[in-house]
Amino acid sequence: MKATRASIEAFLAPRKLAIAGVSRNPKKFGNQVFNHLRERGYEVIPVHPEAEMIDGIPCHRNPSTLPGDVKSLLILTPKKETQKVVAGALEKGIDHIWIQQMSDTPEALALAASRPVSLITGECILMHTEPVKGVH
Repeated sequence: MKATRASIEAFLAPRKLAIAGVSRNPKKFGNQVFNHLRERGYEVIPVHPEAEMIDGIPCHRNPSTLPGDVKSLLILTPKKETQKVVAGALEKGIDHIWIQQMSDTPEALALAASRPVSLITGECILMHTEPVKGVH
């Protein structure tokens, strides 16, 4: 699904979002995105199946345990985990799902598209959070 500027703005507007696939390793992409968003003033809730805390912030084991006011979920998981994370997000009633490039699978995309959610794919979130730096 091609993302529109409106769908990206709607995803980012609440300035509160969850990220599935946050790594405890600061050199990994999931941790870098987590810190990038925090540095830009977003309230970010990490989702990690094993970690209790990342950088002092409590983790949720899966999207179904997120607080009810979280309506946006960014997925940075390995492909083998993405469909399960999408299912948890849909179960929770998450309105906006962004599946980062390289995390998407046909099955996960089909599952998300089968429900009335705003789905963003094929985009890197780092390209849409001002100020954009680095290779973008």
